[in-house]
This record gives sequence, C-alpha cells and structure tokens, in this order.
Amino acid sequence: MQKYDIDKTFYSQVKATKKTVAVMKMFGLDLERLRVKAFTHKCRFTLDDGDICYIVGASGAGKSVILREIYSQTPENQRVRLDDIELEDDRSVVDCIDGSFFESLKALSKAGLNDVFTVLQTPSKLSEGQKYRYRLAKAIASGAKTIFADEFCSNLDRITAAVIAYNIHKLAKRFGRRFVLASSHDDLLGDLAADVLVIKHLTGKTEVVYRNAKRGENGSA
Repeated sequence: MQKYDIDKTFYSQVKATKKTVAVMKMFGLDLERLRVKAFTHKCRFTLDDGDICYIVGASGAGKSVILREIYSQTPENQRVRLDDIELEDDRSVVDCIDGSFFESLKALSKAGLNDVFTVLQTPSKLSEGQKYRYRLAKAIASGAKTIFADEFCSNLDRITAAVIAYNIHKLAKRFGRRFVLASSHDDLLGDLAADVLVIKHLTGKTEVVYRNAKRGENGSA
C-alpha cells in the first residue's frame, strides 16, 4: 500500500481588477483566493497493488498538478511516465518494446497497436494518436509498478479509448500494476472501473471517492 498526501500551493501574481474579479465570480471562485494570491491543491488517499487512480475535472482545474505530485511521491524505481518516453527514429515499433517477440506484440495489442504496418514503422513517424499508444505499450512492457499518463486517451477516438481503458483494468487486476491517469473525459469511468477517483473542481476543491467505500471510512481519504 502506498500513501499519498498532496498539498501543493501556487501563488498568483494576478492583480485584482474589474475583469479578473468578474472572471472569478463567473466560475464561482472565492474572491478571497485572489486577494491572498494562493491556489491550493490538497488531498489524501492510498493506492494498493492493482489499483487504478483516475483524476478527472475540467481543463485548468489542476489535474496535472495532482498527477505530478503523486509521481514525485512514488519511488523512482517503481514509476514510469508516458511523457518521458522518447520516440526513436532508427528502430521499428516492435523492436523498441522490451521483452520477447510475443510479449512485445501483447503489450502493443493492449495499447491498441496491432496493425502490421504500424508495428513495422518507427515510433517517430507515427501519428499523434499512435505515438500515445506506443508510449503506453512501452510503459506496460517496462514492468514499472506504477504507470502515469496525463491526458489519458484524450486524442483517441472514443471506441479505441474505451478498449484501451478496459485492457488497462484487466492488466492492473491480473498483474497488480498501478495506474495513475488524468483526463477531462469521464466517459471511460465504466471501462476503467477506477478504484480511486480524484475529482478536481475549478473552485479548487478536490474530492476523493473510493470504489470500495470502506476504504474512505477507514480514514484513507
């Protein structure tokens, strides 16, 4: 079990003007926050082996902040972040995936890359959606305990995204891998069946909802 205690404050340099105050009111933000020039992202929760943590909320609500803080609190030798995976230009996709031939194909399939012409292409030549799926396959094949993905499947068609989400759920439960995913889309909740749902509001509030309510009752949130 890994415990996370997120408490990150950003200080704004924005002055209180008629327009900034109007924007705050429009989105229901407390004007006092602008006066003190501080925006705090705070929450506590735990992740067990096989857990999926899904961070959702509107753009600009602070999802990426929460994800980065979780990443920083995870042991370095147990984590991998999709954004850190480089795109090679001198080897084929299938050759870039760690493991045996069949293990590589399996990881690619779980990430939604199973077209022959795609797996024979170099990662740098893939489309943006394919690059995302390649990074996901690379992360899965890495064996890292916890996989982090910002903007999870945001640039994929929703059918492909749903298939990948379901595959990740199965992978997490079968092999005890943890996933920390952030997205403004909530249409994948059913396929992911996330164990920990972190909801970011534009007001600054952060909610933590456990799939198993008893975990929250025991003081995990």
